[in-house]
Amino acid sequence: LCTALAGALAVLLFSLSLAAQKLAPLIPFSMENRLVEQFSSSLPAQAESERADKIEAYLGELTKALLGNHTLPEGLELQVHYSGSPMINAFATLGGRVYVMDGLLQELDSENALAMVVAHELAHILNRDPIVAMGRGLTVSLALASLTGLGNTGAADWLIQQLGVATISGFTREQERAADAMALEMLQAHYGNVQGAERIFSLFEEQRSEPPEILSTHPLSRKRIAAVREFAEQHPQRGEVKPLPDFLLEQERAG
Repeated sequence: LCTALAGALAVLLFSLSLAAQKLAPLIPFSMENRLVEQFSSSLPAQAESERADKIEAYLGELTKALLGNHTLPEGLELQVHYSGSPMINAFATLGGRVYVMDGLLQELDSENALAMVVAHELAHILNRDPIVAMGRGLTVSLALASLTGLGNTGAADWLIQQLGVATISGFTREQERAADAMALEMLQAHYGNVQGAERIFSLFEEQRSEPPEILSTHPLSRKRIAAVREFAEQHPQRGEVKPLPDFLLEQERAG
């Protein structure tokens, strides 16, 4: 009986995962915005300084350049934010939000390397990975609410309150690989090369020892570096590596 129940649960979870992938694009970004408000207090605080304003403006311009002719889905308003956190991190979340930490900026050595980080997170959003990464059952429920016309009523808000957003999890290896691939295409289109793209992955290797890939949600960094190099071999590499502007490399002052 226990084996049968475990098998049924595995089939259910797999089915929900597949359904979430298919139905996520049906969820309007306006609903994602309402979702992200439920846990906004847990998001990184944005730095408030003249430098922070310059960095956010710079990240906004870089985002536009990387998107190029990409047509954004209806209702998506990308927001690329800077945080003064010393953490070496960047991430995408619901509502088209991307956060880049100061600790990461201090470790990058070119605009191209930063562009790979930003493009990777933009790819997650364009692929609707944040909403898919949420609890699969919630994603399916919200998609059905949108299909039945409940997405613009208080019923959707009730559903959000009842189910919550505590089940948000990391992206899968497949989602990470797809985001890497899209990011490389963005860099190639913008710079004419993907030089510097592997910096973020070599940084991961320097900062921490990685578990076996089977135990990780991310592909191994060495495999991601190999994918960057393979992409470079298959595409003409023109242009130069651009340095980061000086104001990005200043240390964020406490307070």
